[in-house]
This record gives sequence, C-alpha cells and structure tokens, in this order.
Amino acid sequence: MSDTKPSALFVCVHNAGRSQMAAGYLRHLSGGAVEVRSAGSLPAEQINPVAVEAMLEEGIDIRAERPKVLTADAVEASDVVVTMGCGDVCPVFPGTRYEDWALADPAGQGIEAVRPIRDEIRGRVLALLAELGVEPVTA
Repeated sequence: MSDTKPSALFVCVHNAGRSQMAAGYLRHLSGGAVEVRSAGSLPAEQINPVAVEAMLEEGIDIRAERPKVLTADAVEASDVVVTMGCGDVCPVFPGTRYEDWALADPAGQGIEAVRPIRDEIRGRVLALLAELGVEPVTA
C-alpha cells in the first residue's frame, strides 16, 4: 500500500446490492480514511431498494449511489479489490491485493433475508479496516 490513504474497490455483477452495502459501510466506518469505490461487471439500472432499506436501518444512506461499470482503471487505482461473486471478470494487476467474499446475493430477497447479508458485510468491512490499519470511527 502507498503512503497516501488506502483504497478499496468492491465488485459484484450488478453493483446494486452487496458491493454497494460494503462501500457504504467502508465509507461510514472509515470516516473518510479509506478511498472507496464500487463497480459491477454488468451494472444494474439502480441499487436494490431492499439493500437501501437495510442500510438505512444502520443509519447509512446509499440512496444517492448508482451502479457503475467496472473499469481496469478502477482496479489499477485500488490497493484492495474485493470481489463478490463476479467470477473472473476482474482484471489483475501486480501489487494489488485481491479478496473474494462469498456472500449470498440479496437480489430478489426480502428485508429479512438481506439483514444477515448486510450484517456479514459489516463484519468483513470491520476486519478489512483492521487489516488496513484504520481504526473504525464507530463499531
């Protein structure tokens, strides 16, 4: 990692649920100490409204976010790339750390099914912050 603030990119297929929740948590819990990106290999038209609802329950508003297409530039500019079920579509660059988080897909699920996915993402984001040496602003 560089001497500047660390950066993380969360990637899933539609960039509408898991990656958006992870990005929301990392922005919130890092207090701006980490540069956060998210993208998808086949971005959806909008963020999953149930993912938005689940995050609002945590006091994190991701309503203004929009699904974005994955670019090689976004991958290359990130210290850590976390994939969530996007397979082999992510370009690989030397010096970039890659992780794959096996998480259930919230697409088409109700709030009761999405809450445990959200909570697992929160735990993984807290672990990522610890690995990056960034103290969470709220736990």
